[in-house]
Amino acid sequence: MKSNARLLTFFVIAFLLASGCEKDESSSPYIFTDENIASFDVASETMLRQIPVQYINAARNNLHVAYQHTSHGTHVSYGLYGLQDYKTGDDVLFGITNNDPQPDKLDFRDYAMASYAETGVDAADLSRVESAFIQATRNYLDDPDNAEINVVMWSWCSIRGHDVAGTYLPGMQALIGEYGPGGSKIGTGEGKKENAVTFIFMTGHAETNNNVGDLKPKNQADTIIGYCKAKGYFCLDYYGIDTHSMDGRYWEDAGDDGNSAAYGGNFYIDFQNDNQLGTHYYENKSSPGGSATYGAHNSQHITANRKAYAMWYILARIAGWDGK
Repeated sequence: MKSNARLLTFFVIAFLLASGCEKDESSSPYIFTDENIASFDVASETMLRQIPVQYINAARNNLHVAYQHTSHGTHVSYGLYGLQDYKTGDDVLFGITNNDPQPDKLDFRDYAMASYAETGVDAADLSRVESAFIQATRNYLDDPDNAEINVVMWSWCSIRGHDVAGTYLPGMQALIGEYGPGGSKIGTGEGKKENAVTFIFMTGHAETNNNVGDLKPKNQADTIIGYCKAKGYFCLDYYGIDTHSMDGRYWEDAGDDGNSAAYGGNFYIDFQNDNQLGTHYYENKSSPGGSATYGAHNSQHITANRKAYAMWYILARIAGWDGK
C-alpha cells in the first residue's frame, strides 16, 4: 500500500502556517525529506501501520542488528522493546529479542560493540573517543561469532562540539567501503565476511536553548542529513523528532524531552495527557517483556515511541520497501 503520510504532513504544516498558528519562527529544514531519512514526518503510528506487512516480516526475519549507545540511545531500544506489547498482533509483528536470537523475532543486539574497542579506548558511544567506533566496529564484524550481523547503528550522547564532518562521516564511509555491499571485506575466504552490512547514520538529540550554531545539534544534523541525502544512506534523525511536536510544528529551542519555552510547556507530555495509553501511545520497556520505563532523560513515553517507529521504518526500507 502506497503511503501518503509525507504528503499529509506537508499539508498539515502548510495549513498551520496559513492559518497563523503560533510557532517558532526559525526555518525548519525538515519539511521535505527523502525516503532514507527517518525524521518526524515518518515517526508516527500512522506511518508504521501503513508499512506493508511483508516488509515488516522480512525485516524481522532477515535482519540482524548491532546497536551501540549510552543513555540517550535507549530511546530507540526501549521503544522497540515496548512496541511488541502495544496492540493485538504486535507481539508477532514487532517481536524482538535482546542478545538472544530466536526464530521469527528481530535479532537485536543491544550494547553490542563497546567491548570490541581497542585496549584502553572508550567506545561506549559516538561521543566518547570520537574515532573509537571505527576500529570497534571492524573488530566486531571480523569476529566469526557476529557473522550474521547485517545492520549496524551507533548513537550519540551529546553531539555538540564533535567533529562530525572530519571524523564521523569519513569513519562511517570507511566502514561502508569495507563492509557495505561490494565492500573490500565482503566475500568468501579468509578474512572476508559473507553478509554485507547496512550502516544507519544518526543525528544527535536536541539540547534546550542550545541547538543552533557551529557544531551544535541543528547544524550537525544539517551536515549529517545532507551527507546521507547525497549518498543515499539511511539516517535516524533524533534531532528532527526531538524538535517537532505531533502536529509537525518545529520548536528550535526544544530539548530532548519535548520541552520548549516557545511552545509554552512540553508538547510530548501534553500529547500523552490528551491521549489514551494502549490506543494512541504505549509504555516503553527496559527489555523485551521487561518493566515499563521512559527513555533516558525523558519524562514521557512519546519520544521513545516515535524513535521506535522511525527505526522500524528504516528496517522496512532496508528489507526492500520503497518508503512510499
